[in-house]
Amino acid sequence: MSQTVTFWKRIRRTPYQSVASIFMIFITLFVMAIFLLLVTSSSAILSYFESKPQLTVFFKDEKDMESVTELIEKLKKTGKIASTQYISKEQALAIYKEQNKNDPILLEMVTADILPASLEISATMPVYLSGLAELVNEEKGIDEVVFQKDVVDTLISWTSTVRKVGFVFIFFLLLSTLFILLTTIGMKIALRKEEIEVLRLVGATFWFIRKPFISEGLIYGITGATLAWIVVSGLLLYLRPFITSFLQGIPSLPLWQVESIAIYMWPLTPILFVGLWLILVFLGFIIGLIGSLFAVSRYLKD
Repeated sequence: MSQTVTFWKRIRRTPYQSVASIFMIFITLFVMAIFLLLVTSSSAILSYFESKPQLTVFFKDEKDMESVTELIEKLKKTGKIASTQYISKEQALAIYKEQNKNDPILLEMVTADILPASLEISATMPVYLSGLAELVNEEKGIDEVVFQKDVVDTLISWTSTVRKVGFVFIFFLLLSTLFILLTTIGMKIALRKEEIEVLRLVGATFWFIRKPFISEGLIYGITGATLAWIVVSGLLLYLRPFITSFLQGIPSLPLWQVESIAIYMWPLTPILFVGLWLILVFLGFIIGLIGSLFAVSRYLKD
């Protein structure tokens, strides 16, 4: 209790510096949280699309099953195929009926003879899609080749850009935050210079003198982290309708996963918010600890 009172007294002595430190940590962790959510969600969306059939080959009616089997074997020999699935005319009709079961008029107009047989192909890497599409187009009896190259390429480009810009931006924010923490705690050490000298004269230990300043840095970090978490959580809840519309059809997106333990970016669950708070508090703790240790080592030399 007394330590808490002492801490608030020190803040009242230099309120602007304390608020500046907390605000910079808040800004840094807010940007880091947004960056983390953008990168992990983009990577998860990319993985989701990569797990789906990326290349769909529609056959003409004269294409027989034997030649389709030969095509599948030819594709497997490239070493670029993760999986293949042949969809017959009858299976295509069943899929069509399921997709349009609420529209009887559309069901009456379509028969199995109208729909083409197809082959769904998943590549081991998105960069192989163009080459596989060219290889398939060389075959006889191919009506059309459809693949999600543009979607996957856009996601790869977006994820790469976010990572590069985010790392640079966060790096400079971290440097600014550490300098402000260094200045703030340095000023507090200067204000208590006489008190520190007295403590040294009466035999106070190394850590007894430094502990209050390190604790102050940790409190700055945890406070800034909590404020960042509140703002990010409010933003996620506010944007929930937009996120729901944007991610329609995608069941879940993992934010962090180790074996059976997982925190999902989508859907928005209490576990997501708790996990995000723990991550931000941990980062705030580390920032506060490093900043305060630098400050006491710089201004409290033996």
